[in-house]
Amino acid sequence: MRPPPDDLALDAADRALINALQGGFPLCDEPFRAVGESLGLSEGEIIERLRALLERRVLTRFGPLYQIEKLGGAFVLAALKVPEDRFEEVAALVNALPEVAHNYRREHAFNMWFVLATETSAGIAAAIEKIEAATGLTVFAFPKEREYFVELKLDAG
Repeated sequence: MRPPPDDLALDAADRALINALQGGFPLCDEPFRAVGESLGLSEGEIIERLRALLERRVLTRFGPLYQIEKLGGAFVLAALKVPEDRFEEVAALVNALPEVAHNYRREHAFNMWFVLATETSAGIAAAIEKIEAATGLTVFAFPKEREYFVELKLDAG
């Protein structure tokens, strides 16, 4: 197996930090200090390591997961059928909206998939209207019918 590129290489402390944070985050006044104490690092080291992992895109996100519907918000998985010659243009238009959480390219008639997240359920319809107006394409929305909890933990080594 090839080693990762230098910008993705992890030292033992980074690996321990990633592994520790997948199992939960302390709910206390100084959570970064508590994590640091469990790993033999200072609060500042924990914060700086997380910042570096995010900047290097080793981690793409660090934060809580919410059930947005319980807070009054909404989200939906959506798709577009984008002509290949317009794919980059449409991706830029879609990704420019703050309601777009993330976007995926797929080898399928529906070749662009993205998640819309809004503060209210009415915000979903408004975001879809914006995308359709900007792109001239029909947005296909797939609301969640059921929710499943899958706890996936990846061993960073």
